[in-house]
Amino acid sequence: MKEDTQHAREAALIPTSSSHRLVRDGIAIDFEATPVGNTGNLTEGMFADIRFRLTNAETGQPMAGLAPGAWLDQALPDSDPGTRTLQCKSRVGLYLKGVMGARPLLDFNSYYLVLMNQDASITVIDPVTSLGGITSTLMRIPLKHRPMDWTASRGDRQLYVSLPASGEVALIDTETFQVVANLPAGSEPSRVVLQPDGRYLWVGNDSRQDGQSGVTVIDTQTRKTVLSAATGAGHHEIAFSEDSRYAFVSNRDAGTVSIFDVATLSRVSDLATGPKPLALDYSALSKAVYVADGKAGRITVIDARSLAVRKVIDTGRGIGPLRFTEDGRYGITLNTLTDQALVIDAASDEIIHQLQVSAEPYQLVYTRAYAYVRGLASPRVTMINLGSLGRGKEPILQSFEAGPQPPKLADDLPLADSVAAARDDAAVFVVNPVDNTAYFYMEGMNAPSSNYLNRGHTSRAARVIDRSLRETAPGVFSSRVRLPAAGDFDVALILNQPEITHCFRALVMENPELAKARQHARVEFLLDNPRVQTGEPVKARFRIVQGQDDEVRRGVRDLRVRYFRAPGSWPQEVAAYEVGEGVYEAAVTFDDTGAYYLHVGSRSLGMEFGSQPYASLRVQNSGVTPAHQIP
Repeated sequence: MKEDTQHAREAALIPTSSSHRLVRDGIAIDFEATPVGNTGNLTEGMFADIRFRLTNAETGQPMAGLAPGAWLDQALPDSDPGTRTLQCKSRVGLYLKGVMGARPLLDFNSYYLVLMNQDASITVIDPVTSLGGITSTLMRIPLKHRPMDWTASRGDRQLYVSLPASGEVALIDTETFQVVANLPAGSEPSRVVLQPDGRYLWVGNDSRQDGQSGVTVIDTQTRKTVLSAATGAGHHEIAFSEDSRYAFVSNRDAGTVSIFDVATLSRVSDLATGPKPLALDYSALSKAVYVADGKAGRITVIDARSLAVRKVIDTGRGIGPLRFTEDGRYGITLNTLTDQALVIDAASDEIIHQLQVSAEPYQLVYTRAYAYVRGLASPRVTMINLGSLGRGKEPILQSFEAGPQPPKLADDLPLADSVAAARDDAAVFVVNPVDNTAYFYMEGMNAPSSNYLNRGHTSRAARVIDRSLRETAPGVFSSRVRLPAAGDFDVALILNQPEITHCFRALVMENPELAKARQHARVEFLLDNPRVQTGEPVKARFRIVQGQDDEVRRGVRDLRVRYFRAPGSWPQEVAAYEVGEGVYEAAVTFDDTGAYYLHVGSRSLGMEFGSQPYASLRVQNSGVTPAHQIP
């Protein structure tokens, strides 16, 4: 009987099983969870592809363009279908509220805001989960040196961060938000760009040493350098043809653009484009690369097929940043001297608008409907309505303030953008480096609706890591995840139109390697309040558990708690003593305000400091700190 039950559970994992198909309100939903590589069973700690196929139940036509929500959590108790449906809806309702303590093991709708800091770190914020209205700071990622620029792989699975001081690019796994490798990237790596097919990472080397200023190319599959080329002096911007056939590298002080054949990784030619090529970008519509030269006051248009200059557009001195819309129709270049945004129509290679924007514009980011222009000399962000652009039209401009001070009052600004499009592409996060706050602005509003203070670090740039389901084919929504544990799980799905909520079932097998690791002792913190006052004695409590069933360890006599203030201070240590059945306590006191981290160590348990989950505390003065300022 037991063997039959096991066979039934395994059969439930087969995508064609009837238990994985739901037909309701004219829609057929097919669910499948398959291990990556489609071999063996779903196994804890391993990757799996989660897919939902939505079709018209009558015609079989894909239901494209929908926005399903999905979560994975421990399975609900077996019950009759009606009760199970009510339980599923109740659970999904809690997920949608984003309440701390009622979060699923995996959220397929989540996204994270990552902030590049002035110091050698990155802050990860979960904007969805909240505790009493307080934003959750998920973690901070330490880096070897101060970051300059970053880019993400397709699906946001890897984040590449340039570290000029160490000559490396940090590779961060966004499943765990851990640095998994530091890749050699030449002298002073600054700009980092992935070519469209994702195969090679191109790194601009801004070295001031002769013969070392150029590009380093890294194979993203092997993580090895496949090309190091000196292209010319100065800073380098990088663009690609849409088919990843050609790479275009600007050389600011050499006055040239170097063109590479990507297939052979050979340099084809060097084109003179003016004395100071500051920026370049590719238009998929016109099949051309546009190079902005601020000193000459012109844009050179390079045909991406013939690799020859086909036109020069006069703009006036002072132009710099240049980017095209996703469809390649319009390009915008910013003029810092005149506080203008010049709009280029790629259909005619002509400037069709000259718009007054925020003072000293220096950054440009697009969403689906707007171009956002950030100025150095003003806290105000200008929005250009893309739908209002066109010859003979009057462009619509809007603006909002992102903080009280202009960015130029801060120092050490990186290359990375301070504006990041949010997941739904109808909102942005804007970092103000002066007040160390990321502002969330929704299109259609008069002002930002919320903000996130990065205490303990100083924000310089922002981007969004999207974990949500993606429509990989018409009507097919999928995500690749690392399975968090073994056991029976519910994969909950919700649709708004029509209203459908349903929990599918999946079985995840135990991973023998992880089971073995669970035999080692582990720390579970029992802190009552994440915020304390300076000078106030704090009882830091925790448990030590071990084994598959989290058996509590009693009588450990050499436990110690090490704590320090972020971003860096001299660590202090105190002894911990057992105060209850397997509960240990250490008395700690904090003299200064800030974010503190607590680690537990024990020689008898083989538990090194930093090898276990840590706890964090926010220490503030005795006065009340506004809730919106606490991460």
